[in-house]
Amino acid sequence: MRRPFIALWLSAAVLLAGASAQQAVKGKPEPLMIEEQGSFAVGGKIVTNPGTFDHKKPTPDGQTLHGDHAYVFYQIPVNRRKLPLVFLHGTGQFTKTWETTPDGREGFQTIFLRRRFPVYLIDQPRRGDAGRGTVSATINATPDEQMWFGTFRVGIWPEYFPGVQFSKDPEALNQYFRQMTPNVGPYDPEVNSDAFAALFNRIGPAVFVTHSQGGGLGWLTAVKTGNVRAIVTYEPGSGFLFPEGEVPEALPSSGGTLTAIGVPMVEFLKLTKLPIMIYYGDFIPEKPSDNPGQDGWRVRLEMARKWRDTVNRHGGDVTLVHLPEVGIRGNTHFPFSDLNNKQVADLMSKFLAEKKLD
Repeated sequence: MRRPFIALWLSAAVLLAGASAQQAVKGKPEPLMIEEQGSFAVGGKIVTNPGTFDHKKPTPDGQTLHGDHAYVFYQIPVNRRKLPLVFLHGTGQFTKTWETTPDGREGFQTIFLRRRFPVYLIDQPRRGDAGRGTVSATINATPDEQMWFGTFRVGIWPEYFPGVQFSKDPEALNQYFRQMTPNVGPYDPEVNSDAFAALFNRIGPAVFVTHSQGGGLGWLTAVKTGNVRAIVTYEPGSGFLFPEGEVPEALPSSGGTLTAIGVPMVEFLKLTKLPIMIYYGDFIPEKPSDNPGQDGWRVRLEMARKWRDTVNRHGGDVTLVHLPEVGIRGNTHFPFSDLNNKQVADLMSKFLAEKKLD
C-alpha cells in the first residue's frame, strides 16, 4: 500500500534535485537551510512614573516605559559552526548595513549564513527597531546626503572616485541613502555597550563584527563581558581605549579633531585577551587634505595604528589591514557591501580560521 507514496516521494526528490541542478547551471545560489530564526530585545531599563494609573482617565501617572534596549534578529543555519557572528552597524545606520547590498547582492548576513555561521544583527538602543528610548530628543529633517557621500568615501559629489567599488546605478545610490536612520534619543556609549554585553551574556561566546562608530562600542562591550571571543571591525571611527597615562595626543584634521579615551589598566588589559582584526578601505589620504570627508579617515587610520601598537605592546593580538596595501583597491567606508564584498568576506573567513574561531 505504501509503494505509490514512495514512488511519489522519489519522483518529487528527483524533481527537486533537477531543479537544484538547474539553479546551479544558471549560477543561482543554493537554497539557504535555516534551522532557527527569531528576534528579541535585550538590555535596557524600565522607567516608572510616580503616581497611580487610572485606566478610565489615563495619564502618565503610574505608568512605565521600557526603553534603551537593543533589538536583535538572528538566524541559525543547519550544521552550524560553533561560534556565532554578532554584527553591529555604525553611525546613522541600522541592521540594513549587513543585509542586501544597495545594488541588490547578498550582504554579510547571507554570505556568512552560507558559510554556516549563526548570525545575529543588532539595532543599537534608540535606533531603528530599537527606537524606544528613555530620553527625549528632537529629530530634524535636514538634507545632508551629499555630505555622507563624501564622508563614506564614495567620491566627491557628484563624482565617484575612479575605480570605486560602488555601483554607479542610480538605484543603488537611492537605496544607499535610504538606509540612513536617525537616533530617537541621545547617543550614549554606556547605554549601548550595556545592552550589547547583555546580548553576549544571553547567547554565550561569539565573535563581534563592528563598523565605524560601532568600533569603539566593540571595545567597551569586550571590557564588560568575557563572552566576546574576538572582534572584527571595519573602519572604527571613534572610542579608542588607551590605558590611563598612555593616551595619545588628539589628532586634528579638516574633518574635525579625533580624541582617544583613557581607561584604567585593568580594563584595558581585557582587550589584550582576544584576537582583534581591523580593516580600512581605500581613498584615505596619506597627508593632510582640505577635503573633510577623506581627511577625517586619515587621522582615524593613524589613531587605529597607535591603538594597535599599544594593545600589542601590552601582550595583545591586534592586526590592522589597510586594504589597498594588500592589493584590494577601491573600497569605500562600507567594504562589506562594496562590489567586491565576497573578497572582503574571504579575508574575514581566513582570520576566523587562523584563530580557530570557525
